[in-house]
Amino acid sequence: MASDKIILKAEDLDGYLTRQDKLDLDKLKAMYDEAIKSFDPLDEAKVIEHFDRMGHVMQEICAAHPSIQVYSFVTEVGAHAEASRVIAKLRDKNTSHQEFIYYSQRAYEMLFRLAYTDQHTDHKNYITVKTPVAVPVQNYAVHKIPDIDAKIENSVMCVMLRGALLPSMIMSKEIQEYSSHGYVTPFALFKINRNDTKHESDMEYVLNLKNSFFNLADLDGKDLIFADPMNATGGSLVTVVKYLQSQGVKPRSIKFFNVISALKGSIRVTRALENCTCYTLWIDPALNNSAYILPGLGDAGDRLNGCDSKEKPRNIIQLIADYGNNIAGLYRSQLAIIEQTVLGK
Repeated sequence: MASDKIILKAEDLDGYLTRQDKLDLDKLKAMYDEAIKSFDPLDEAKVIEHFDRMGHVMQEICAAHPSIQVYSFVTEVGAHAEASRVIAKLRDKNTSHQEFIYYSQRAYEMLFRLAYTDQHTDHKNYITVKTPVAVPVQNYAVHKIPDIDAKIENSVMCVMLRGALLPSMIMSKEIQEYSSHGYVTPFALFKINRNDTKHESDMEYVLNLKNSFFNLADLDGKDLIFADPMNATGGSLVTVVKYLQSQGVKPRSIKFFNVISALKGSIRVTRALENCTCYTLWIDPALNNSAYILPGLGDAGDRLNGCDSKEKPRNIIQLIADYGNNIAGLYRSQLAIIEQTVLGK
């Protein structure tokens, strides 16, 4: 009988890295280790100097990887302050749960623009809006938006559960709002976890098919979108996509949207997967021994969704219920599709 669990190991991921990739990553890790020496006690001037130096090196490395699109590296200088402020708020340990959700929404709106609307096009769609003003007659307004239907209306949202659920709904909502047909993406839900008894060097990524909800036929030939706030090692994405490919699924494209990505995770993903582009608001230089991003922002899933107890983790429907009326009302079309996907299995 076929196993209901698919496991990918860290050493398999590292096999995708080139010799130059490993040299670049080792260089950044050494630079970050040097920066840490200025953390305690904090020497702010030296920390700023270290981060400026690391930023320049990472920008040079990413320039050689066109499939890694870092917001602060590829947008105009005027946009960098917005990205810096959003990331600073998300990193801050004092940022509240509601603020974290707010800044996550802003981050994914920025990433959507980067991937879909920042490129100039002469093709426009028109939105005609009925306003609340009815004197002297019912009023209407017309607004132009880029015509990106061909880019977005073949998309499927692929959710690597917990922390990725709300970001995936945000991206789907953006697609719906920019589609001239009000296209609501299908959803595919994957239950994948890292084995946290392991270290970065021997990490295992476990895809639980029994607790996943997807239809292979609905994924073939599609533009697969993954929106995970953090990309540390790239292992979860590679595990899911390699499994789908082993089952005969041939994606037309893969887009991976992260608020923060470790350089290693972005390089691994784009080396391992064909026609895959990583879009990230910010790139971080290193991982610790437990495969957490440095300097990172903590556990994005817990900060978005609250913490589960180990004894009784919430299922997908319970997680949706806990979002409350504000989120449920804003993303009602997305939640309806997700509930159909889960309950229809």
